[in-house]
Amino acid sequence: MILGKHVSIAGGLDKAVARAKEIGCNSLQIFVKNPRGWRARNLTDEEVNKFKQKLSEFNFSPLVVHATYLINLASPKEDLWEKSIDGLITDYSRSGRIGADYLVVHPGSHTGDGLEDGIKRISKAINDVLAQVENGTLLLLENVAGAGSSIGASFEQLQQILDNIVNKERVGICLDTCHAFAAGYDLHTKSGLDKMLTQFDEIIGLDKLRVIHLNDSRHDIGTNKDEHAHIGEGDIGKEAVKAIINHSKLKDKPFILETPWFDELPDEDVVLLKKMRN
Repeated sequence: MILGKHVSIAGGLDKAVARAKEIGCNSLQIFVKNPRGWRARNLTDEEVNKFKQKLSEFNFSPLVVHATYLINLASPKEDLWEKSIDGLITDYSRSGRIGADYLVVHPGSHTGDGLEDGIKRISKAINDVLAQVENGTLLLLENVAGAGSSIGASFEQLQQILDNIVNKERVGICLDTCHAFAAGYDLHTKSGLDKMLTQFDEIIGLDKLRVIHLNDSRHDIGTNKDEHAHIGEGDIGKEAVKAIINHSKLKDKPFILETPWFDELPDEDVVLLKKMRN
């Protein structure tokens, strides 16, 4: 089972690998800068090398990076849209430098300007980023919970973005279970899970699904509320999560936890998932 968790880079990138190893993971997700600010501190060659050495030492793969939260590729405000492109270029360049396999980004919010125009802006922004940065990191669009004017709650919306990407081989999808549930996809029954995966395959293609953010949900299906819960402590439920991680179409995918951090070891989510894995 490929299992990781989003971990802090406080104290240096290599410390993140050690934290993930300590809780029993063999993969991880990180930010490559402060996720709530535009400025990025310099990454020294020494820090990058130490990080890569730790990844190699522990045989961690894949390495997933999450983009800065401030990025809104759908913004109708020209200054924010351009700032978002520059911000994604920074994250994407840094991801390539540290050897990340994937960079996950939320598509954005049209803030009332309309879905169609928002999708066009997202696709154009991604095309601009891919044209300016060449590396081996795949850019993954993450589905969202569907609150407000956010784009990407449905597989159809994600595919509309992908349709307009020039370098399609450099993009894919990260599926967040909490977000999918909040957006109305029925994950807490086996038939619902099968139906969702069939829809995903028909609309996007399961070959495009590269990473799964494995989170329970504090709110019920279709509420459009994005609040992650520990595994088995939310409305998706333990049995549904067990079905997800053991599903024949998903079991070989990387699972990344974005659940709250435990104050003390062990990480109960990691322990539970390993027990539930067939």
